[in-house]
Amino acid sequence: MTAISARRVTRRTQPPLEHRVLMTATLLLLAYGAVMVYSASSPAGVISGHGFGTGEFFMYLLAAGIGLVVMRIAERRGLALLTPQVTKALLWASFGLLALVLVPHIGVSVAGARRWIGAGPVQFQPSELMKVALILYVARYVAENPRRIHRGIRKALAPVLVVTAPACLLIYLEPDLGTTLVVAGTVAALLIAGGVPMRYLGIVAAVVVAAIILLVLGSAYQRARLTSFLHPWASIKTTGFQSVEGQVGIGSGGFFGVGLGKGVIKDFYVPEAQTDFILAVIGDELGVMGIMFVVVLYGMLAFAGLRTARKAATRYGKLVATGVTSLILCQGLLNIFVVLGIAPLTGVPLPFLSYAPTSLVVLLGGVGLLANISRPSAQELRAVDREAGRAQTQAANYERSEDRDRRRRDRRSRSPGAGGRRRAAG
Repeated sequence: MTAISARRVTRRTQPPLEHRVLMTATLLLLAYGAVMVYSASSPAGVISGHGFGTGEFFMYLLAAGIGLVVMRIAERRGLALLTPQVTKALLWASFGLLALVLVPHIGVSVAGARRWIGAGPVQFQPSELMKVALILYVARYVAENPRRIHRGIRKALAPVLVVTAPACLLIYLEPDLGTTLVVAGTVAALLIAGGVPMRYLGIVAAVVVAAIILLVLGSAYQRARLTSFLHPWASIKTTGFQSVEGQVGIGSGGFFGVGLGKGVIKDFYVPEAQTDFILAVIGDELGVMGIMFVVVLYGMLAFAGLRTARKAATRYGKLVATGVTSLILCQGLLNIFVVLGIAPLTGVPLPFLSYAPTSLVVLLGGVGLLANISRPSAQELRAVDREAGRAQTQAANYERSEDRDRRRRDRRSRSPGAGGRRRAAG
């Protein structure tokens, strides 16, 4: 086996560090999420008389299985499948589904919010698909127009805003302010990574903040959530109930928690604890150590994602990796801040841990894209090996030519004519 062949085999069997860290963190989060979803949802199901309380646990496992298949396909094919035509189709499909959500008798309304399409336990949340569609669209635009983003704010951001603004408006009208903020934060991170001047983003950010303030003050639903965030104990019997009980649960867990499965806040103290407030259940049963373990796993994902973005071979790959990593971190941080009482209630699930089937499938697909970008395909490896082979051949040819030139010089210096000339000169 030649040195090049041995190197090719080694590189195929040993994925890079960021790939191993990414897979380890993702699988640990899935296992952690399965345990905590069962712990958080089963007591309420048993108490209410709905079977053995394993329905949501089974749906989580089903969504995780589908997501792992999607992740594997994305890891194998990845960016090769995401042509400009596919990206546009995905974007238009996301807009169409978001519009259908707002149609009565089509969109499913839960707790005053209309965010899903489907029936019974089988429901789909179009805003999750829109997140990925916007990442792919904005990443391709910025990658293919590196000079345009410096030619004035209108030319730089108009193609992005004309798509992102309607998407955020449709998501907000569900109403879903949390997902709107996650989408805005992810797109902003992509634009920063793409080199858009900060003064342009500052102007857009000021307009967006002013618009959000006006929308929140003009909506009784959002205004009640903001009031409960500022004074949760004053509205403990209404809108502040969930926030207060979540903080009480984390505080009662202490450093090591009361024990897995032994928490009490999930028993009707925190409504739907297995979804947005699953971190409160973790804090109650596993304490600060359980929450820190979640933070460490997200830190591993951040390390793997940003390292993948830095080492990606193409500008488009760098931006897609940045967008997926930013999406996971923005959503995770917002959920953690909400449960800890640092941000108003938003209804954003905790990535990979909350019971949110659509979010789980979409995020696992995003992890597959990261894995694909972090681990070059066999075709890319063959191209690298060919380059290495050509470099070695050129080096060998250069050494042989140097040897020939050296031998010619040596023969000329030892020839009789040369020696006679030197003696005559002496």
